[in-house]
Amino acid sequence: MVHLTILYRGPLASCDYDCPYCPFAKRRDTPEQLRADRAALERFTEWVSRQDHRVSVLFTPWGEGLVRSWYRRALTDLSHLPHVDRVAIQTNLSHRVSWTSGADLSRLALWATYHPGQVPYERFLGKCRDLAARGVRFSVGIVGQPEHLDAARRLRADLPAGTYLWVNAAEGRVYDDAEAASWTGIDPLFPVSRHPHPSRGLPCRTGESVVSVDGDGTVRRCHFVPAVLGNLYDGSFRDALAPRPCPLDTCDCHIGYVHLEPVGLYSTFAGGILERIPALLGVHDPAAPAIGEENRR
Repeated sequence: MVHLTILYRGPLASCDYDCPYCPFAKRRDTPEQLRADRAALERFTEWVSRQDHRVSVLFTPWGEGLVRSWYRRALTDLSHLPHVDRVAIQTNLSHRVSWTSGADLSRLALWATYHPGQVPYERFLGKCRDLAARGVRFSVGIVGQPEHLDAARRLRADLPAGTYLWVNAAEGRVYDDAEAASWTGIDPLFPVSRHPHPSRGLPCRTGESVVSVDGDGTVRRCHFVPAVLGNLYDGSFRDALAPRPCPLDTCDCHIGYVHLEPVGLYSTFAGGILERIPALLGVHDPAAPAIGEENRR
């Protein structure tokens, strides 16, 4: 094995936000649940540290991870491992960002989402400016709800130069052409998110070079296909890694379809797959080149 990309999602489900459009089922984690999540994450981090091949990790917690010290420590520790190409996390940036000073910024990245109504605009923008000043690699996103359009335009204008602002199509929402054009004016790649991608029978890197891992070490091809490939810690998943077509009719989440080969996003996001940063620095400019052709790495 040359390089394994892991999407890790432990049992953590508590979040300091309560977004009405969030599809994740939230709970208030008990102290016992938090201890279990910490132990699972520490076990996973230790496993990564012992590998003799390249590894990249994206943490995709149900809740908010960076308010927990063990996630900040895991990101920092993993960023210093020479065989870790990239370690990233999805976050709402509600926690201070000074912890990033202890990380190797050549490997660390953040996938940050702005949730209007959950945090004052200036506070979130200030976190973004702080990250940029520290040299932290990050993208910023927003859910394409109609009531978020003005906030998204404001954010696009105010973010530090070179920061990519992505827009996720709201789950279950159908956008007419006028609405889609408004969002595409903010994120030229919004058309990729606008419609679910037909996927059944199509080649996908998940299950071959990309896998999903839960807190118990259960390995699946991705978060959206329940079939089990094996377990991370006993190594049983390795023999199951192989090229395989997608078994689902559609894929409508970026962390899934970015790995769907016919979509061609490994070219568009070359060097920034996990943190959702396009290779073209000017992609936030509507005049920037369109989505590139597939370039399998």
